[in-house]
Amino acid sequence: MTLAFGLGTAQYKSDPDSGLDQHVVDITTKAIKAGFIVYGNEEELGQAIKAGGVPREQLYVTTKIPAEKKGSAIKSFEVSLQKLGLDYVDLYLIHGPWFAETDEDLQKRWAELEQIKESGKAKSIGVSNFLQVHLEAILKTAKVKPAINQIEYHPYLQHGDLLDFHKMHNIAVSAYAPLTPIVTAKGGPVDPLYTKLAENYGVTESEIGLRWVIDQDIIALTTSNKIERLEGYLSKLPTFQLTQDEVAEISKTGAKKHFRGFWKTKFDENDRS
Repeated sequence: MTLAFGLGTAQYKSDPDSGLDQHVVDITTKAIKAGFIVYGNEEELGQAIKAGGVPREQLYVTTKIPAEKKGSAIKSFEVSLQKLGLDYVDLYLIHGPWFAETDEDLQKRWAELEQIKESGKAKSIGVSNFLQVHLEAILKTAKVKPAINQIEYHPYLQHGDLLDFHKMHNIAVSAYAPLTPIVTAKGGPVDPLYTKLAENYGVTESEIGLRWVIDQDIIALTTSNKIERLEGYLSKLPTFQLTQDEVAEISKTGAKKHFRGFWKTKFDENDRS
């Protein structure tokens, strides 16, 4: 079971130079101490790593180059390392494909990430918010395949055949916003199903939502301002598992509704890819 902690939109900094947010430092420190894989705002994450008291080799730190940032990925990465106060990260991501005007732009950016990996400063490299067409473009010239694609994934956004494409090319998947049906899209068709399953297993609806992701061999990326909730996830989620039929029922029920919570301006309103 893999569960990761990331900062939600409530903690997102529109201005990366606006100074440290101590609340973000505190909650990230607690997540580190609780045992989560972590990624977040770089300066706050760097401070949290120092405050957490956990040996660097026991941490898995992820950061990214912004989705629409042009220019040198290598220079951007060095700035990220400086903000984090680290010699290396475990995973470096291209946050999205929207900086690129052509396939060649995607391929050039990926080649830069391959250089970063070869330097040893990023143990793994991957992408985020990439669709099959973007992955196909970089796979044409890639020397190293993306280790992972981090995507918005929940019962109301299942991405069609994209997961099968990931499996075909041995690309892992990380799901952000997995709890969308009970947070920002409440009142949808999976609500009664989550309630029933939560009662059956003696857990929360959030834990059912996370388990649905995990039981598809997908990394669940979650966030919370309450450390008690995070600790509850770590203690409860390993104690039960949804059946294949239950996973399939959630998927089938969720497909009745379409909802995209992030990057809405980049997709057609009815685009489920």
